[in-house]
Amino acid sequence: MSKVALFGAAGVIGPSIAAALGRNGRPYRVVGRNEGSLRKAFGADPLAEIVTWNPDSPASVRAAAEDVDTLVYMVGVNYWQFELHPDLMRKTLEGALAAGVKHIILIGTVYPYGRAQSNPVSEDHPREPHTFKGRMRKAQEDLLMQAQADGRIRATVLRLPDFYGPGVEASLLHRAALAAVNGGTADMVGPLDRPHEFVFVPDVGPVVARLVETPAAFGRIWHIAGAGVTTQRELVSEMERQTGAKLKLRVAGKTMLRLIGLFNPFMREMVEMNYLMTEPLLMDDSALQRLIGPIRKTPYAEGVRQMLAAVAKTRTLSAATA
Repeated sequence: MSKVALFGAAGVIGPSIAAALGRNGRPYRVVGRNEGSLRKAFGADPLAEIVTWNPDSPASVRAAAEDVDTLVYMVGVNYWQFELHPDLMRKTLEGALAAGVKHIILIGTVYPYGRAQSNPVSEDHPREPHTFKGRMRKAQEDLLMQAQADGRIRATVLRLPDFYGPGVEASLLHRAALAAVNGGTADMVGPLDRPHEFVFVPDVGPVVARLVETPAAFGRIWHIAGAGVTTQRELVSEMERQTGAKLKLRVAGKTMLRLIGLFNPFMREMVEMNYLMTEPLLMDDSALQRLIGPIRKTPYAEGVRQMLAAVAKTRTLSAATA
């Protein structure tokens, strides 16, 4: 059985893909910079092979990709260092080609599209990013898909909307979940009432596992959409319904983000992407469903329940070790 390698495995999406591969009895390799983080996340799975790498070392990249058929790329950077994305892709692609990797799946984002010209957005929507982050993500995609066009590798991109789920601290909804369970005020990025969609992270892994086994997936770009159109306000209301408590909210719009960004580099970098909160970009994944069949999408109420349960469990564990 050919091996799958998850580069950037310790991030948000990696554990979901690993779990799906594990359920299929498929061995896989997890690759990251920090061995401790990898062992904490995957060390209990006998199917997981743990490998560290240094993306600045061609020999290290090649070694991490040796004996791999399909490489799933999820390598993250700090939100204020998006200029690193194209360079990291180039280094990984060169190492993968040298190692004989045959397929690469890039877990992507909607950033390369820029503003939605119509909704829902299908894969043939123009890529016209008007933000720096969008241009860097587009450059990353272009490097990979040019290698596909040149016949050097079989490649595809799976684009995701915003995500949420148990333990997903990078989600727009995470602080609301913390406040719903622990009390206090939830800091959120607004506006909260515009149409939006979220993908439940545990739903992504099974889709990627199916793409690995689908030769026709390679050579083009695909979308996975959320579980329907919603708003942040609706999901906050669902948290209130499930906990029986009214949430206190502190909502930052673009002007407030600029002010907070004077002291917080992450918030400063969110300013240019705030258009995604004010101008809906909703995804059409009908092409993907025609390719691999129906996609299991966790309803928002159930996703919120699992997210709140994870926060409550973390609080209980913290109290027990205090």
